[in-house]
Amino acid sequence: MEETGDEGVRVTFERLARRVRDELAAAGLPVVANDLASELAVGAEVQIDWLNRVFPDAEPEVVVTWRVGPQLRRNVMEDARQRRAVTAAIRQSGEVQAAMAGAVIAILSAAGFTARDHENDLSPFDVQVLAGPAPGRRPAWAFPDENVTPPAGSAIS
Repeated sequence: MEETGDEGVRVTFERLARRVRDELAAAGLPVVANDLASELAVGAEVQIDWLNRVFPDAEPEVVVTWRVGPQLRRNVMEDARQRRAVTAAIRQSGEVQAAMAGAVIAILSAAGFTARDHENDLSPFDVQVLAGPAPGRRPAWAFPDENVTPPAGSAIS
């Protein structure tokens, strides 16, 4: 059965998000499980931003956000609530997120993805994944004798 319209778009972006999770996990990064409580999330969180549900002309996006540990996150939130200037927690959280965004882009680029810093002022450390590797490209982490190939149509043109 062939997907059409909105269903095809949904499947395409879900497939891309799954491949991003696989590559980041293969690189050794902790990947946040889907539907995990946000208080427990640590590591690379891969989500699909369905902007087109609000803005009809917008395309969905696959976005990677680095989640620092819960205690550092709590300290950052408390400092922000108290309207404190840049504190050690805020500085460290920002530096970690910036470093991990660069690492995520490097990892995905090495695996054949097209990824860049997200152009979103509200989430300055997010990574936007524009496309996956060329169709039929075997993941570097797959065992050669397994003959693993990505599903057809998994890249976004």
